[in-house]
Amino acid sequence: MKPLPRALTIAGSDSGGGAGIQADLKTFGALGVYGMSVLTALTAQNTRGVQAVFELPPDFVAAQIDSVLGDIGADAVKTGMLANAAIIEVVAEKMREYRVERLVVDPVMRAKSGDPLLRPEAQEALIRRLFPLAMVVTPNLHEARALVGRELRSREDMREAARIIHGMGPRWVVVKGGHLEGDDRSVDVVFDGRDFYELDAPRVDTVNTHGTGCTFASAIAAGLAKGLAPLEAIRQAKEYLTAVLQASRAFKLGGGAYGPMDHFALGKAEAPARAASG
Repeated sequence: MKPLPRALTIAGSDSGGGAGIQADLKTFGALGVYGMSVLTALTAQNTRGVQAVFELPPDFVAAQIDSVLGDIGADAVKTGMLANAAIIEVVAEKMREYRVERLVVDPVMRAKSGDPLLRPEAQEALIRRLFPLAMVVTPNLHEARALVGRELRSREDMREAARIIHGMGPRWVVVKGGHLEGDDRSVDVVFDGRDFYELDAPRVDTVNTHGTGCTFASAIAAGLAKGLAPLEAIRQAKEYLTAVLQASRAFKLGGGAYGPMDHFALGKAEAPARAASG
């Protein structure tokens, strides 16, 4: 029997379904990977913002990780919202205990609405404890600015930020350029400690961008779970996210400024063609 690729997300729950655990599991499913989840926090959240956050006890986060990795196992793990330093410490401890090699760290600090999702004092723990274990780290421009302590206004600035973040321990760094002002392309800068790569895609004109960071990091984890090399997993994740954004332009839920995406839009588009050919 052919083994099913397995991916685990360790992140917060988005009650609105657009980001967090919900977006991660949708992405895994859309890309043909068996998804599992460990919750770090519960959020009361919708397209308008985050109304409340409840952080789970670190020992319960550890118990969830033990349940999943001690039985089913995972070919790749992705972290998202980790909320506080205590949770980061226990996640790092468990990644070492289970010798997780394909770890994707999305350094989630704020929601799309600007609401904080990581306590300020936890950033040091994220860098010190989790970055050295990561195969890939995926900061957006706002997160990269916080990590390196400087403004990022150009692709050259993004390269320098990637170099600095790589020095914090991860093997691959992706500085996402979707928020770069004055650029009509969405260009991500990728650095492996030796070479730089630029992944270029058209900027999609849509308000349905809630959960893009979660989706991108989860798509990388899905690729790694399937056995892809890091650069190829990153490239395929970029292609998937761009295609979902394009397909989601006619998708509308909620009354807020940032709507969710339709993660299964591509599969729906292919279904009629498969039916017709069958």
